[in-house]
Amino acid sequence: MTAGGYFGQTLVADASTGAARTLPLPDDLLRAYIGGAGLGTWLLHRLGPAGADPLAPAAPLAFVFSPLVGTPLTTSAKFAVVAKSPLTGLLNDALSSSQFAIAGKLTGHDAIVVTGACDQLSVLLVDGDGARFGEAADLAGLPAAQAEARLRDRLGTGWRVAATGPAGERGVRYATISHDGRHAGRGGLGAVMGAKRLKAVAVRAATKVAPAHPELVLAAARDLRARSFGPATAKYRELGTLANLLAFNALSTLPTRNFQAATFTEAPRLAAEDLASLRRVARNSCASCTIGCEHIYSARGGRRMRVEYENVFALGPMCGVSDPDAVLAASGLCDDLGLDTISAGGTIAWAMECAERGLIDAPWLRFGDADALLRALAEIGDRRGLGDLLAEGSRRAADRVGGGSAAFAPHVKGLELPGYEPRTLQAMALGLAVNARGADHNRSGAYEADLSGDLDRLAGGSGHVTAAIETEDRAAVMDSLILCKFLRGVFTDPFGEWAALLSAVTGWQVDGAELRQTARRIVLAKRVYNLREGWRPADDWLPDRLLTEPVTVGSGRVARLTPQRLRGMIDAYYAARGLDGQGRPDPADLADLHLKLYRETTETTAPRLM
Repeated sequence: MTAGGYFGQTLVADASTGAARTLPLPDDLLRAYIGGAGLGTWLLHRLGPAGADPLAPAAPLAFVFSPLVGTPLTTSAKFAVVAKSPLTGLLNDALSSSQFAIAGKLTGHDAIVVTGACDQLSVLLVDGDGARFGEAADLAGLPAAQAEARLRDRLGTGWRVAATGPAGERGVRYATISHDGRHAGRGGLGAVMGAKRLKAVAVRAATKVAPAHPELVLAAARDLRARSFGPATAKYRELGTLANLLAFNALSTLPTRNFQAATFTEAPRLAAEDLASLRRVARNSCASCTIGCEHIYSARGGRRMRVEYENVFALGPMCGVSDPDAVLAASGLCDDLGLDTISAGGTIAWAMECAERGLIDAPWLRFGDADALLRALAEIGDRRGLGDLLAEGSRRAADRVGGGSAAFAPHVKGLELPGYEPRTLQAMALGLAVNARGADHNRSGAYEADLSGDLDRLAGGSGHVTAAIETEDRAAVMDSLILCKFLRGVFTDPFGEWAALLSAVTGWQVDGAELRQTARRIVLAKRVYNLREGWRPADDWLPDRLLTEPVTVGSGRVARLTPQRLRGMIDAYYAARGLDGQGRPDPADLADLHLKLYRETTETTAPRLM
């Protein structure tokens, strides 16, 4: 009997043939990976051919749910989209919240995986009648929000839609997948969808799934709801993540002009403290969420849009742009095109520096020029002019341009850096360097340790290694349950409390120690997948600029992250993770990853550890 909260099966739909099948998911596998990013990692191992190009038909695209979806637990209406990234060539999982998560799971599946590619632009429909593909020629070129609205009008009530925008159709390597105004943003999953000539996935609930202990789940939901209104989430309710902007600027942790500086003189023009009083018009919540972190601002022309720290950082200070109207317009353009704002801003900032150095012929492209920022985004979305190069991301673009530009291309493993300065946040520096997804603040929240005051954030060492591992493990569990990380501060015994929630839903007797082992398994499974797909030790590193150019903080202290210090932290991380000096696991540890379950004899059962 399948555990509570699960259906025990994955739907696998082949876009090339239109056929669909179910893949059983036994309880021991579900318990080993939970759901979300964890289960998605296993599915990529199981269904993704080794060495497949991320944009090839054989490469799978997985929409993965979790046992908590559909329960009254706050922030649980989330899902993961998992695929091999066209930006990094490695594992990528992007999380998002919306009613799509609930409807998708209640089609009767713990995951929906798409393989193959359609002959023409299509939509995948999944409900109680099964899975089928339909034509979507009339949706070509539409922003995701418009495609979603048109499909829901056509299909009727109850349908929820996840779609890609024009950038996904045109193969921009950091295109997003959007739904209900939210985005599975990082790593180019919209380009994977576009390569399958799949404009959208539409789902409609057809069944129900019950937790094993409804009364315990309801009691836990009431308790978690009450705690979600406490001080740990106050910042998100009051100003949202944009509240970080001035704080990071004061701490010299705000990347500016492609990491040439760590402070932005004009940051107050973009700060939530000022913009909220002038522009904020509403505050909303994600589906099944009591926090309400979504702050809606009025942009020029009357458009209303969601504003967060990362999009303002990437399209503002990172590009030297301080005009709030321009930054809001750029963010809106990214939404319309379907572009990850972090990768878009990082790649444009790199190009601005290249232009100023004379490495690319674009005299119009300069730091601080708002019109140039908007022009660059439009060209990227259309893949025309300079945009065709920038659509490849900063790593591939730097490889083509040369001239030493790779030294200041702001990425790890091909994924552009988020708005955290590694030289002044050195636990975060390690987390960014070793993370499976690349430069990522959501899979490694080590900046929390840097900012706690318990560590010297300018001098990385053993304490920073411990913090990076702990936050990576916590993220692995939260991303698999799935719970929003804005809740993380309300848990005093995170692994124990998460285990209690999982036990109430599933009926398993899970404790904190088991969940810590689960976290380790998920982190290792991601690394093993990347090994299979060509990861090398040099990929666990940071851009040369961050290791050769120090920055000075407000106190006058110089923040210097040397290659030797980073190497020492990485080596200590490897040792603590049970990896060898080259970042590879002991083959004996692979047995715990459940990678041989249901493998046909023709499939590879384990990666080569060279």
